[in-house]
Amino acid sequence: MMSSPLSVQGLSVAYHKKPVIRDVSFETPAGKLIGIIGPNGAGKSTLIKAALGLIPKLAGEVSIFGKPYREQRKLVGYVPQRESVDWDFPTNALDVVMMGRYGHLGWFRRPGAEEKRIALECLAKVGMADYADRQISQLSGGQQQRIFLARALAQDANLYFMDEPFVGVDAATEKAIITLLNELKGQGKTVLVVHHDLATVKEYFDWVMLLNVNLMEFGPTSDVFTSQNLQRTYGGRLVILERTDNDNAMLEQTR
Repeated sequence: MMSSPLSVQGLSVAYHKKPVIRDVSFETPAGKLIGIIGPNGAGKSTLIKAALGLIPKLAGEVSIFGKPYREQRKLVGYVPQRESVDWDFPTNALDVVMMGRYGHLGWFRRPGAEEKRIALECLAKVGMADYADRQISQLSGGQQQRIFLARALAQDANLYFMDEPFVGVDAATEKAIITLLNELKGQGKTVLVVHHDLATVKEYFDWVMLLNVNLMEFGPTSDVFTSQNLQRTYGGRLVILERTDNDNAMLEQTR
């Protein structure tokens, strides 16, 4: 029996003794686009960072395809929030994408012609081939996001974590990103995406995780993404925009 791409058991994380995630357990199916949804401060980014070992866990276990993350790094791709990146670092788009190949090279091999070919291919997939030599500080927000997606593609991972990839991008970039995510899914990859736009959840994701410190619900979007579950997750901080026949709702978080 194949191990789950991501298995989380009893995960708790605290900042300054305040719980940010409390006793979260779930297993992801393979080959799905999974949206991680919840209000601000719900622990969505924290969940990803804890799974990747970027922040310490208070309790719990995380396994990637049945093994600890440190043994499975090559199988995992990560796109961080754009604002967490130092975009003034003096490097060009091609070099950033080639960083995605380092896990395949080992410690002592430098990237060569094959790595450059793969990186250029990945840049082309996100519509950025013409910007290979451009300094990343000179790119727009949407272009920077595409570069990081290309880097994740270059990793050729089986499990991807993406933290708010649609924030601050134009409509064309958003369309390019969701096309790319569906392409990854078509290859049997599993993609977890922290997402804030509730109006596009049903269109974009196969499965949904509703998180607010505790795991509220996790399962197929058609089962989980209901007005009742959303009200329970967000409390009173929702405006119902449009109700559908099956009691699913288009909702938006009020700022």
